Amino acid sequence: MKTHLLAATLALATVSAHAAGNDIATPAEQIFRSGFRSDNPKYWMTRVEQDEAMRLCSQYKDNPPAKVRQKIELTQKASIRYPVDGKLIGDWKEGEKLAAVGTGGHIGFIQPDPPGRLRGGNCYACHQLAAKEVAYGTIGPSLRHFSKLRGTGDDVVQYAYDKIYNSNAFNACTNMPRFGLHNWLTPEQITHIVAFLVDPESPVNKD
Repeated sequence: MKTHLLAATLALATVSAHAAGNDIATPAEQIFRSGFRSDNPKYWMTRVEQDEAMRLCSQYKDNPPAKVRQKIELTQKASIRYPVDGKLIGDWKEGEKLAAVGTGGHIGFIQPDPPGRLRGGNCYACHQLAAKEVAYGTIGPSLRHFSKLRGTGDDVVQYAYDKIYNSNAFNACTNMPRFGLHNWLTPEQITHIVAFLVDPESPVNKD
């Protein structure tokens, strides 16, 4: 009910602003922010603040000029952090679990996640992976037979890790989440998903 009310309020504010010839961004932003729970505002509001990369992508409608795009990608590349043991390939079985988990990160209007709820990669929302999972999204490319097609060399492994950690290092305004940068997944969890992609025994690489 609260979500519907917020949507109606936003629509009304937009119409009123248009009628008055005013900018709609400011009142819409204020209404949006007022809809979040107030029991832990500092935590919630950090989730809606734009960093420089997001701000620039919004400014240029996801199509920044070459120099700006390069700046974003270099800055994001510098943010990537690795596991303390230096190993980029973990346990593919753990990675399989994380890739399938779509819970975690619910905030705002209805009910936030309870403490301790597992955060997963929700990889199937955008990618095809293991053959046994027939429900998958197509926003991102198919990752079936990842290592069969790309190999298992160090360069492939690091690319997979870096891309999961911070996808904006490769495509400035991509839709793919920055799992590591936002502490959504730990470096160790990312290594498990890398293993799910590259291990020859993983269901990703078996028919």
